Amino acid sequence: MAAQPRFPKDAVAVPEVEVPEGTHPVDETLPPLKMFTSGLQHVAAMYAGVVAPPMIVGPAVGLSAKETAFLMGASLFTAGIATLLQTLGFWKVGARLPFVNGVSFAGVTPMIAIGKDRGADGITVIFGAIIVASVLGFVLTPYFSKLVRFFPPVVTGTVITLIGVSLLPVAFNWSQGGNSTASDYGSMKNIGMAALTLVIVLALRKILRGFLQQIAILLGLVAGTVIAVPLGMTSFDAMKNADLVGFPTPFHFGAPQFEIAAIVSMCIVMLVCMTESTADMLALGKIVDRPADERTIEGGLRADTLGSAISPLFNGFMCSAFAQNIGLVAMTKVRSRFVVAAGGGILILLGLCPVAASVIALVPLPVLGGAGIVLFGSVAASGIQTLASAALEKGENALIVAASVGIGLIPIAAPEFYHAFPKDALVVLDSGISTGCIVAIVLNLAFNHLGKKAGSEEEQLLDGTGIPAQAAVH
Repeated sequence: MAAQPRFPKDAVAVPEVEVPEGTHPVDETLPPLKMFTSGLQHVAAMYAGVVAPPMIVGPAVGLSAKETAFLMGASLFTAGIATLLQTLGFWKVGARLPFVNGVSFAGVTPMIAIGKDRGADGITVIFGAIIVASVLGFVLTPYFSKLVRFFPPVVTGTVITLIGVSLLPVAFNWSQGGNSTASDYGSMKNIGMAALTLVIVLALRKILRGFLQQIAILLGLVAGTVIAVPLGMTSFDAMKNADLVGFPTPFHFGAPQFEIAAIVSMCIVMLVCMTESTADMLALGKIVDRPADERTIEGGLRADTLGSAISPLFNGFMCSAFAQNIGLVAMTKVRSRFVVAAGGGILILLGLCPVAASVIALVPLPVLGGAGIVLFGSVAASGIQTLASAALEKGENALIVAASVGIGLIPIAAPEFYHAFPKDALVVLDSGISTGCIVAIVLNLAFNHLGKKAGSEEEQLLDGTGIPAQAAVH
């Protein structure tokens, strides 16, 4: 969900390969070594984004460090499966573009709202909700492209901004130490380490170029952890207890449970993910010179939803597009979908090696907090960038954003605001992303669609798309 970075025009990490006559660059194959190294670049660019959601959700629902490490490994494994579905595809599944899939940030806050205070059942209720939402998404895929005009920048920008803002308190908690009952929670040592990591990440983004700049957050985490070791802030417990080889056993935490309120909340998240993936496919299609038509979008959304439905079986979360990897395609000029498929294979191998996943557990929470400020802040920045194209000066678009963001911030600014509401309702209301998304969709329909002729010039201006409804996905 992070903002697409800008790259120097001359930044090319991999030499261009001659393409046989008649073969589109998207369908070309590279020599094995270049295929592997280019795929590894994609993994490095998205690794932190894949492991961050389980790293947040695990402790929030009461999982131990070892169980959280298992959850991270499972997320890597399922991200690899989803990426292979997207790049290689079968039948009508897959966009067959160099498209990386991984755990979506959109589901983090709703999943915490679902799983908290449920004890051991929390994670299984989350998995059950994801399965149902994903299956419904798969069924609705052929019709979703016709609804894209109801998710213009004024809606998607608002939701993405709320995702980033909702995650920032997590980074602040990490920066203080993560455990509010600990004696050193909020100490100058913890906050100082978070600040140092933040400075390192910002400096690396400024100094480095090309691929290294792209993985500045990952490098910042490494540097912060190295500094934290002699300060006694790093624990090796999770790594000591991890196996070298392991398989993410299906239903490791128990059979999924299905609760209506949780399912409704994750269905909203699925709509957000499908909207973002559609926008990413349109952008990637332009970059690789293979425009994403309606059939491509349908295939891509089927891969997203099928991957998300399979993911909980192996203890993973909802999968969606990774925008930062689209930037990597633009930077390297390597457009082969098989390169990204190689990256998917690497993700699967990492998921089968619990030690690799547990390495992330070495990173102290204050270090994660410092990097998280940039990581989650970039999500909010991406939403603001989207809102910049939402024609806020037209009609009531500014009012839509104001009301949606205001209501979406209630769970953050006033956590006890809904304390008198039924517990089932809190699953949705305690998620600013879910409530903000609902408000944005309803207000956009009320102000920009009801009473207006579809495809009219007025509607195009007011909904911020500038695209006739019938051409919205072409």
